[in-house]
Amino acid sequence: MRMNKLGALTVAALLLAACGGADDPDSAAAPIAEETAPQDAEEGEDEASDEEETADERADWPEELVFGFVPSREADVLVESADELAAVLSEATGIPVEPFISQDYVGLVEAMASEQAHIGAFGPLALVRAIDRAGVEIILQSERRGTFTYHTQYMTNEPDKYCDDEPQADDNGFLWCNGTLEASEGPVGESAIARIDGPTAFVDPSSASGYLIPALQLIEQGHDLNDLATIFSGGHDNSVNAVYHGDVEVGLSFDDARVIMAEELSDVGERVVVFAFSEEIPNDGMAVIGSLPDDLKQLIQQALVDYGATEEGQEVLFNLYEIDGLAPATADSYDVMRRADAELGDQFDG
Repeated sequence: MRMNKLGALTVAALLLAACGGADDPDSAAAPIAEETAPQDAEEGEDEASDEEETADERADWPEELVFGFVPSREADVLVESADELAAVLSEATGIPVEPFISQDYVGLVEAMASEQAHIGAFGPLALVRAIDRAGVEIILQSERRGTFTYHTQYMTNEPDKYCDDEPQADDNGFLWCNGTLEASEGPVGESAIARIDGPTAFVDPSSASGYLIPALQLIEQGHDLNDLATIFSGGHDNSVNAVYHGDVEVGLSFDDARVIMAEELSDVGERVVVFAFSEEIPNDGMAVIGSLPDDLKQLIQQALVDYGATEEGQEVLFNLYEIDGLAPATADSYDVMRRADAELGDQFDG
């Protein structure tokens, strides 16, 4: 019996040795190591390859980006909003982004021409100049109140002279004629604009809606601005005020600047009648220097569009320049400003 039991145990031991037990490090662990080690190595190689590929794709990216702005309101509000936009772009691109506050648009154009700044926020005329003189590429256009353009409104205290139909009142009692009440875009009332021959109040030589575009419109219709006894009121509200008090018979402003004066002048909407609109003026926008890689330009553009669609982004953009949103844009959108610059740009540095 002993011999049989011993024989049986010996056979069992031999079988276990041949098959390899589950707890045997030499028989179980070794085959696993042979199968998994090459796989781990391959994964490591893939990760390294991805990192190298990303590095190769970004090899021509700058080590830092500078985002330029020009003050249009309180400096502390501008700086805070600029810092937040810079932080958003830095996170999106993986590149440090520094805000740069220029004293004026001329300085920002020069900074981008010398590539000391890579991204810039510009007014419409300055944007055209940056495109033409610094080789920048527009990537974004600002949205306000659901539109990417606006227009000049022509106002008068002599509706019998400039209105071809009976003025109509809107829900607030403000008067409009020549189809301006129904229109949301210009040009409207061009035949009435052609009849302007009296004292006229513009806003400021650098104002797109308060001077550049209506002046261009008048010149292209054959007017000599010197014959109109023009004045510069210094503000859109001042142009409304000049028409209201009879200092001029025609005034220019954005649509609808009469609202600004409504509390002070309760009957301003009745005494100051809108009779025409200029052609549409593009809102301000943002541009990048042309030498940036295309994939980086697209990333910057998309990152700002996406941010502008968030609640936080809308607040920051509104605090910055009263922007409601951003959308991709092209230089063609600013052709009217290029015409204005060619005709009137030598009068100021705007």
